[in-house]
Amino acid sequence: MSVTPAENVAETGGAGMPQLDFSTFPNQIFWLLVTLIVIYLILSRVALPRIGSVLAERQGTITNDIAAAEELNQRAIEAEAAYDKALSDARSEAEKIVFQAKTEIQTELDVQMLKADAEIAAQTAESEKSISDIQAGAAVAVKSVAKSTAKEIIASFGGKVDAKTITSAITARMKG
Repeated sequence: MSVTPAENVAETGGAGMPQLDFSTFPNQIFWLLVTLIVIYLILSRVALPRIGSVLAERQGTITNDIAAAEELNQRAIEAEAAYDKALSDARSEAEKIVFQAKTEIQTELDVQMLKADAEIAAQTAESEKSISDIQAGAAVAVKSVAKSTAKEIIASFGGKVDAKTITSAITARMKG
């Protein structure tokens, strides 16, 4: 004999949710425990080891990345120190080159100054000789002009003076 759903509802005492029927609780609890045990076994044997391995792999990757970052940081610090040393060496070398260039320029300048001083001294000596020659020539010319002028002046006054007297008078006057 087959039971229709309407008859089944009548037998159970009314319409309601079968999960709340106390007569089916032991069966439901059994299947709940079986399901929980199966889920536990699946999680503990399959899912959790995979999750654990993924987490361990991530942790290893993070640790390796941190170690690599520290190594790169150390290399960067060493590179910066090498750069600073190279820059310092370059500056000291540049200062040395500048000092050598200044020394060479100063030496060349001193040599040129000595040459110029020698040329100026030679030209000064030559100029002084020329000036003394001109002065001597001028003194001779002045004496000559003074003698002839004195003779002419004395002659125009009607006097007669010898050349020796005129020469001694002009020489005395020119000395001071």
